[in-house]
Amino acid sequence: MKRIGPNAAENEPRFQRGRHPAGLQLRAVLPNAITAAALCSGLTGIRFAISAQWSLAILAIILAGLLDGVDGRIARLLKAQSRFGAELDSLADSLSFGMAPALIIYLWSLQALPTLGWFASLAFAICCALRLARFNAQIDVDDQPHKSAGFLTGVPAPVGAGLAFLPFYLWMATGNAVFRDAAVVGPWLALIAFLMISNLPTLSWTSLRPRRTVRLEVIALVGLVFAALLLEPWWALALLSGAYLLLMPVAIVRFAGIKRRRAARPRS
Repeated sequence: MKRIGPNAAENEPRFQRGRHPAGLQLRAVLPNAITAAALCSGLTGIRFAISAQWSLAILAIILAGLLDGVDGRIARLLKAQSRFGAELDSLADSLSFGMAPALIIYLWSLQALPTLGWFASLAFAICCALRLARFNAQIDVDDQPHKSAGFLTGVPAPVGAGLAFLPFYLWMATGNAVFRDAAVVGPWLALIAFLMISNLPTLSWTSLRPRRTVRLEVIALVGLVFAALLLEPWWALALLSGAYLLLMPVAIVRFAGIKRRRAARPRS
């Protein structure tokens, strides 16, 4: 099962069997209400897509991702983790970051190739569900090399949804119709689906530890990114997506180095 209580990142503390009652506690209402809001936001994105309000549809998914990023932290702050929250969080993730993006992208672009486009959308939704199922199944598994080294396995579901919309960001930023071409969007969606269920190590928040000498620069960079999101949101989202993709080879190299060092250690 997934971590007790809604959680934002897959490397965060997980459920320990027997430590919490299975029922929903009163103090768990707030974090689970935020999870429900994330679910509603994701599904509302589909409603916007049906009426061809593309920007609102994508922003609804982004809002769902932001809400998904805070519900777990609030649950741990209130000590309100529960199995109910875990189940709700997993369901919300599957719908908001799997089904909703798949339908939005199909309605925006892929319906130009009804059969192949629909298969690409199905692949994305299914791979998101499989990723979440794999994560749930591994919660009680002690031997997880990626997690023990501070990495995730594959692209997380919220990040995968954000990356899937990269052609849309570029289409909005440039107005170039090629980014809406189903022949371009379909393979891209299939690639992101594969990355979600892959065994590639990816960076987690815990593995991003800037040195003390550059922490002020990091704060300034975060401020500039926030300003860019306000002024040029589509270019900013495209650049953030590109930066994440560029960091993936870095994660692979770093994990390989950790793996070699572990193999070189004498066994006790």
